[in-house]
Amino acid sequence: MRYLLFTLLLFLSIYAKGQVQDPKQKSLEELKREVIDLRTEVQEVRLNLGKTGKRLRTGVAVATIGYTVTIAGGLMLGRENDDLGQALLVLGGATGITGTFILVDSFKFMGRGRKKR
Repeated sequence: MRYLLFTLLLFLSIYAKGQVQDPKQKSLEELKREVIDLRTEVQEVRLNLGKTGKRLRTGVAVATIGYTVTIAGGLMLGRENDDLGQALLVLGGATGITGTFILVDSFKFMGRGRKKR
């Protein structure tokens, strides 16, 4: 009876050990999943930075042109081309504000893609 009980306990312990998942295997699968998640996140960041960079350059260019036209219009005030100077002030101001809006709006892509865990 003792041998039967001992054999049964030995068999159950061996069977239970076979059912437990190897911790190395589990950590390897978790590591693979983490690498895939990181690759996906890096691709999203690159995409968003590409969008941000393009809009940022466009915004800077439009704002620079607009404010340059505004300065030129201000320099023309009080001289023989006063009407042209006033028109350039308004046109340059509107263009500069539009460029600034594009510039500020380009930063919205930087916050995208962040997942809360």
